[in-house]
This record gives sequence, C-alpha cells and structure tokens, in this order.
Amino acid sequence: MKFIELELPGVWLIEPEVFTDERGAFRRHFCTEEFAAHGLAPMAVQGNLSENLHYGTLRGLHYQIGPDAEAKTLSCMTGSLYDIILDLRSESPTFMQWVSVQISAEDRLSLHVPAGCPNGWVTTSPNTMIHYYMSEMFAPGSARGIRYNDPTFDFRWPIEPKVISERDRTFPDFDPGSE
Repeated sequence: MKFIELELPGVWLIEPEVFTDERGAFRRHFCTEEFAAHGLAPMAVQGNLSENLHYGTLRGLHYQIGPDAEAKTLSCMTGSLYDIILDLRSESPTFMQWVSVQISAEDRLSLHVPAGCPNGWVTTSPNTMIHYYMSEMFAPGSARGIRYNDPTFDFRWPIEPKVISERDRTFPDFDPGSE
C-alpha cells in the first residue's frame, strides 16, 4: 500500500498494490501494521456500507466528539464520490481548513479521515456504494454535523446536491464555541 498524506495532517489517500492474473485482481484493503506504521488508528470496530442510488446524493459532514471521536477509512466499491474533509482539531495547524478528494471504484483509492475531522461526500455517479471502517462505535450522543453549505467554510462541491437528508440539510451554522 502507498500512503499519500494530503494538506491536512492525518488525512491520507491510500493506493493499493493490485495483483492481476487470468482470475482477476487481488488487493489488500486494510492492514493494521501498515496503518500503524503511518500513525493511523489501526483499530476497526465497525464496518459500514452506504448504498447511494442517485447521482448527486450528499451525506455529511459527520463526526463524533469527545472520547467517541472516530477515525474513518472509506473506499468506493462501486461508482464515484467527491469527499470534503474539514479539520476541527483546535490544536491543528490547519484548524478550520478543508481539503477535497475524488475517489472511485475504478481508481481503487481509499481515504483515511482522522478523528476530529468531519467528512461528507456527494456521489458523482449513480449506484455508488461506499464501504468504511470506523475506529469507534457509533455514539448518538456524541454525533455532530456540519451543513454542506455552511457559509463559515465556503465549501466548493463539484455539483449541486440533488438528494440530501433533512438532517444534513438543516444542521445549524457552525459555532466554534458549541463544542
């Protein structure tokens, strides 16, 4: 696996080594030793699948606070997505900055999002399935969100979201004093 750190510390693109032969392809998708060697949370306590039927489906930006803050590693199993990662770690040199990345089933890249960084995506093709590992269990009392169009951050999405939940659409404007 090749680990490429993005502009926000701890946010990584992970490129697998793919082995192919007449049977098809094989790749390692997760390895605790390789993750730990790059300072990433190697523990996966939960795995989730997000199945998105429509082009333009938006989910996020989600995160958890306190002792339930989780790291995520996500991959597109089918389709493609554009992901925004926001740094809300107050001690970080990139606090309140964001980075974006496009990943797809075709490029086989994975994205690692550290604890303290909300992320959200919009699908850029129909029938996009995302698999992600979580370092902590879902804790409803610690769950938080940032609205995809919060004016504090000036997020730039490649398309206007077409399908979005009421919850994600109505998160209040960001208040740095609320955490």
